[in-house]
Amino acid sequence: MLRLAYDGSGFRGFAAQDGQPTVAGALAEALERSLRTGIALTCAGRTDAGVHALDQVVHFDLPEAVSRRCDPQALLRSCNRQLAPAIVVREAAPVAPSFDARRSAVARRYRYLVVNGPVPDPLLAGMAWHVADPLDLRALSTASDAVLGEHDFRAFCRRVPGTEAGTPILRRVMDARWTEAGGTDGAGQGRGRVPTGPVTGMGATAILPVVGRLLAFEIEGNAFCHQMVRSMVGTLVDIGRGRKRPSDMLWILRSAERRSASSPAPPYGLTLLEVHYGDALTGTL
Repeated sequence: MLRLAYDGSGFRGFAAQDGQPTVAGALAEALERSLRTGIALTCAGRTDAGVHALDQVVHFDLPEAVSRRCDPQALLRSCNRQLAPAIVVREAAPVAPSFDARRSAVARRYRYLVVNGPVPDPLLAGMAWHVADPLDLRALSTASDAVLGEHDFRAFCRRVPGTEAGTPILRRVMDARWTEAGGTDGAGQGRGRVPTGPVTGMGATAILPVVGRLLAFEIEGNAFCHQMVRSMVGTLVDIGRGRKRPSDMLWILRSAERRSASSPAPPYGLTLLEVHYGDALTGTL
């Protein structure tokens, strides 16, 4: 099992694609050079082009002979020499054969950052969406409550090709919240505090300058469908702008119609923060 962090800016998403730079493609090549065997990766959740991760989890199976000679820490160092800083392996460890990075996960947590101010912030341009219109944080928070619980999220998901339009896309959301992470009064005074967690072993915070406000939307659910978080953020930001009402979030959700929601927010503001496994990893490391 590997735990990864990566800057998604230079990749066409996580999943391997012929002729395209992807996180999985780069990681598999590094692993194959280090281990001298073919690698098939399974990840906790595929991220779209431009989306970042602080705690992506992958697993792969090794032939017994290769597994016996594999030193996890040496493998970690080898991968990081080849891939850092765009991709960093934070942890490498053997796990039980029953462990599956995707199927064993019980929850994923994402964060979307929005810089709300009159001008963009060049230091946050690659990890936060700049919205110049004033946003009502209370309206954002009220509207986000509508997605808590188990719902059919067809209104916020891109349907998988080959599936029927009437098939519900059920997901369970355990937490959804907006917070003001810090910022200035718009005159450039002060600094914003951007939390880098919650990520195991990464409790420090990074101090970044912010012109205006830095708003963070965090959401945790058992699973997410394609563009679900970005579509929700796009709709919520329209509510914060006053283009929609907070109560509209519930009827959009119940409509199960993708056209009812706003356009998805840009991918670069989204980060996979953490993957939870419950007891799936207990005693396996």
